[in-house]
Amino acid sequence: MTDEDEGDLGAELAKLQQEHRDLDAAIDALHHSPAPDLLRLQRLKKRKLALRDRIAFIEDQITPDIIA
Repeated sequence: MTDEDEGDLGAELAKLQQEHRDLDAAIDALHHSPAPDLLRLQRLKKRKLALRDRIAFIEDQITPDIIA
């Protein structure tokens, strides 16, 4: 993996982590609303899980495999 590829992945990782934090805040706010929209809450949680999976994949790509 070249330095440019790693830089691109790092930028995408930062963007995804920010979006994950934003979704977390949105879910929390929706949870505490007087009449939460359960369908919207479910969709936000599903999107958050997809982001978590993508973040884990990118972190695995950035971290080199070291055989001990």
